[in-house]
Amino acid sequence: MSDPGILAELERIAAAHGGLLRPAEVVRAARDPRSPLHPHFEWDDSAAAQKYRLWQARQLIRVAVEPIELPRSGKSPVRVWVSLGEDRKANGGGYRLVEAILARSELRKRLLEDALKELEIFERKYAHLQELAEVHRAIRVLLSKRRARRWRRAA
Repeated sequence: MSDPGILAELERIAAAHGGLLRPAEVVRAARDPRSPLHPHFEWDDSAAAQKYRLWQARQLIRVAVEPIELPRSGKSPVRVWVSLGEDRKANGGGYRLVEAILARSELRKRLLEDALKELEIFERKYAHLQELAEVHRAIRVLLSKRRARRWRRAA
């Protein structure tokens, strides 16, 4: 649950701009040390610049795409580098070549688990859109089948 003070401040900023919340306006409001948003920003320009360069590096890595040969589908454009959840948690972040992940069954399983978690997040995020009801049903069916298989293996 989000901090009520932060939510109220974001709503105030949006209301002052016709209902549209723009990041530049959020930063402008957060500059005030009395703002509930202020502590959530890096105000040291050197540290902020380094964090921004790291973000830029992540963007470069994320957009690297090339066609690779995939089983049953031929050549298809795929992200070259993938960040596994376990790497983000335990190893301080990082990316692996997708071909290396697909070639090792244990890493492939971890990538699949990450993908399934992202499907769960997608389903929760867009559950209110009835236009996606078929997609939501398909996700729930897939996830329940995966859970049943995992439960049978554990038994």
